Amino acid sequence: MGKLGSAFYNRLVIIIPYVWLLLFFMAPFFIVFRISLSTTAIAMPPYEPVFALADGWAEFWAKMRTFSFENYSYLLDDPLYLNAYISSVVIAGVSTFLTLLIAYPIAYGMAQAPRSIRPTLLMLVILPFWTSFLIRVYAWIAILKPEGLFNQLLLSVHAIDTPLIILNTNVAVYIGIVYSYLPFMVLPLYSSLEKMDGTLIEAAQDLGCTPITAFWRVTFPLSLPGVVAGCMLVFIPAVGEFVIPDLLGGSETLMIGKTLWNEFNSNRDWPVSSAVATILLLILVIPIVFFQNAQAKADEQGR
Repeated sequence: MGKLGSAFYNRLVIIIPYVWLLLFFMAPFFIVFRISLSTTAIAMPPYEPVFALADGWAEFWAKMRTFSFENYSYLLDDPLYLNAYISSVVIAGVSTFLTLLIAYPIAYGMAQAPRSIRPTLLMLVILPFWTSFLIRVYAWIAILKPEGLFNQLLLSVHAIDTPLIILNTNVAVYIGIVYSYLPFMVLPLYSSLEKMDGTLIEAAQDLGCTPITAFWRVTFPLSLPGVVAGCMLVFIPAVGEFVIPDLLGGSETLMIGKTLWNEFNSNRDWPVSSAVATILLLILVIPIVFFQNAQAKADEQGR
């Protein structure tokens, strides 16, 4: 019974994550995908066909035959959606790069700090999460607006003569994303750098490496898992970001999150908005799958 019980619990530990993914990822995804194959209707819900368990199998298959990919063809024909996808990827990519540039020195400094103050530094990184995300974004409006704190500071030191127009531009979006997602980059980097053996740097310097060369040949390669994890944690949500572009970006800031919201709420076109969401999900999931396969192969070769 002991071996059978142990085998049962081992399988249960493996099954639970798959059940979680099935209930909270695959099932909602298939619901959204089914709506994306429907057509718009003036009803509630605003699409057809609508399935009911009492319809029977014959009616079920009859409704299934009405599905079409016209919504996806519509997305390809309208350049608005392609431009929104491209703009979202570009903004998310630039924001992720800027976040990495800022977060790496912070994480490196935390990893090199005395162990007695590392918990305090870690708490300071996590501290913004104690405040509402929406309030923090609204705070940047007060900072970046023409009569805001940032322009008042520059005017007081005579760095500028007229207030800078930062709010309602892509620059404000970059600032908002970098600030909001900075902890997601710092924490994985700190986790990788904190575990690194310091004697490797000493050995590299004893062999003739300068501190900069030792960093690029030893420290940075060993921190790559944290870099990749942090970039994914920032890039993936930044692509579909809605609040920051809507509050800090202007009317010319085109991101797929705002486009999706307009289709879903303003136009009440649930099938098209579902098609937009499905393509966005595929854009994010496919690279992750390829990366995980490449990482698994690299691990096997390393063994």
